Amino acid sequence: MDKRVLVLNLDHSPVSVVSVQKAIVLCLMQKANCLKNYDLLQIRTVTRSFDYPAVIRLNEYKNIPYKGVMLNRANIFRRDKYQCVYCGSPKQLTIDHVVPKSKGGKSTWTNLVTACHRCNVKKGDKFLEQAGMSLRIKPFKPSLSYFLGEYAEYNAEEWVPFLQVRALS
Repeated sequence: MDKRVLVLNLDHSPVSVVSVQKAIVLCLMQKANCLKNYDLLQIRTVTRSFDYPAVIRLNEYKNIPYKGVMLNRANIFRRDKYQCVYCGSPKQLTIDHVVPKSKGGKSTWTNLVTACHRCNVKKGDKFLEQAGMSLRIKPFKPSLSYFLGEYAEYNAEEWVPFLQVRALS
């Protein structure tokens, strides 16, 4: 039961990710409906069997306060796909301030990037132009949907249509 279940609000916006057990309880208590199951997976009890839910939708709209993605080292690495934004290396990764802190750079999503140790030392306390370097990708603030889509791409293809519908609106 290591699969996860995508929970959508009544308006089909992603709310969270829960365990299969929690999803089945929500459906049995009629607090949610199953929209999509994982193929060929079931949970069996002595008297019943249940399909493995992949995506459920809450039956009542829940006003969820904005939950931004936390700015931390692990999420910066995830956003940058565990590669240096200067050279693409996946080795000896660190965090770099695009605009150095000593020059007024803040610790924000758009100023922090993943850098390998070599590129970080080369750039040092300089602006990109001074160091003769450029970014392969522009840093951005990821959303919950961004990380859910990334997870779905590799672990839960059943989620993809539900996340794409939201991305288009």
